[in-house]
Amino acid sequence: MEIKKTLFLRRLCFALACLFGTTAWGGGQEPGLPTGFVYLDRVIPDIKIELRYATAHNFVGRPIDGYLRPRCILTEKAALALKAVQDELRPFGLSLKVFDGYRPQRAVEHFVRWAEDPRDTRMQGEFYPELGKENLFKEGYIAAKSSHSRGSTVDVTLTASAAGPSDPGLDMGSGFDLFAPKSWPDSPSVPAAARAHRLLLRQLMQKHGFAPYAREWWHFTLDNEPFPTTFFDFPVH
Repeated sequence: MEIKKTLFLRRLCFALACLFGTTAWGGGQEPGLPTGFVYLDRVIPDIKIELRYATAHNFVGRPIDGYLRPRCILTEKAALALKAVQDELRPFGLSLKVFDGYRPQRAVEHFVRWAEDPRDTRMQGEFYPELGKENLFKEGYIAAKSSHSRGSTVDVTLTASAAGPSDPGLDMGSGFDLFAPKSWPDSPSVPAAARAHRLLLRQLMQKHGFAPYAREWWHFTLDNEPFPTTFFDFPVH
């Protein structure tokens, strides 16, 4: 009897460990989010997130409208595809780091208002040193409608799994949201190691169904996204 009891307890402990130790997404509707959307850290608990637009460290220089909390939201389909990328990186001690995911339409409108004010150039030195604000729309860095608002576009980089929250990640040759040709994925002006890091990121993202953007090495949109014509405006909370 004692042996059977011991075996039962061992099996119970194993089952609980599998239940609470797993990183697999169990599915289900997220409270407070539209159907089909999830919090990314629920799907990928070990992913790194630095949601720039919830802070003042962005090209506007202040938190952006609609970002109430620094928590990344994506469509479930995009989040699961991103999980497949993370699963490939994890054995090598690497991780994705996310700068932005779903972006409310009101945030895009905040960008538009900012771009129309020629006096506000406080962040020019870091984010658009070679370009006047009046050219950001024409050059394709800002748009009145963003694929991010459809919920299946993500801005990502690579970093070490053990990296802290302030770690910038692997050298990509330019910072996130640098509006310049240096940020184009195939720019020849960045060092070879950075180009290799960009290539690794792009190949993994494309392997798992994401399409790159020609002017930003960090920007990827899921192929066959679930809401290709819908621009959402619920806040990030």
